[in-house]
Amino acid sequence: MTETFHCGRFVLNAERPLIMGIVNLSDDSFSGDGLRGDIDGAIAQGRRLVDEGAHILDLGAESSRPGAAPVPVQQEIDRLLPVIEALHDCGVPLSVDSAKPEVMRVALAAGADMINDIAALRAPGALDIVAASTAGICLMHMQGEPGTMQEDPHYVDVVAEVADFLAERVAAAEAAGIALSRIAVDPGFGFGKTLEHNIALLRRLDELVVPGLPLLVGFSRKSMLGLLTGRPATERIYAGVAAHVLAVMRGARIVRVHDVAATRDALAVLQAVEDY
Repeated sequence: MTETFHCGRFVLNAERPLIMGIVNLSDDSFSGDGLRGDIDGAIAQGRRLVDEGAHILDLGAESSRPGAAPVPVQQEIDRLLPVIEALHDCGVPLSVDSAKPEVMRVALAAGADMINDIAALRAPGALDIVAASTAGICLMHMQGEPGTMQEDPHYVDVVAEVADFLAERVAAAEAAGIALSRIAVDPGFGFGKTLEHNIALLRRLDELVVPGLPLLVGFSRKSMLGLLTGRPATERIYAGVAAHVLAVMRGARIVRVHDVAATRDALAVLQAVEDY
């Protein structure tokens, strides 16, 4: 059965892996790619990522790195709106990476096709806002909150606990009126997890796959890759490509990346082998 993901104006075929390209308008990104509110730069980057092969663009204006300071709602909106408007006809769905219901409401009204929420729609009103739209939603697992999530993450069985959390949030979304065809889930690599937790999740990623719900993962430039390679964020392209290929081999269907062209080429090789 073909796996589809209903995402605003688009119905995506998730039978083969989809690439979500990151457009980051924040000031203090861990990965060094923050555009600091450069609207023209964000628009140009979005168009370049589509040309490189991105199937979805993920627009964000607030850093979620450990210890990041919150961004005022209006500043987040002011940075996102002109980019949503300019890229609305770029040919791929526009996702907005925000946990704030106020931002979700404005972004969806402006034409965003998806919400990517690190808080899994737990903020008051968030479920109802997304339910009232046709947007896709990604529900992510995070232990704690960005300011303190890496201070002392702990689990008895990280895979089982992440799976249980995601199942609960999917049930809550469905109960609020969000069709399963609009839902993707993300185990939240690096969000309240040690290197050992992240490796366990990647090794057992197939245990998190739920038929019909695309599994989204994001390793791009993250600290776990730095711990494994000793390289700074801007030099983790190859490690990120390797991690995303391993994830796709274990059932991931959406990969959220900075380096779209490199990821596309690696997945093309993998797909050729799988199809042979």
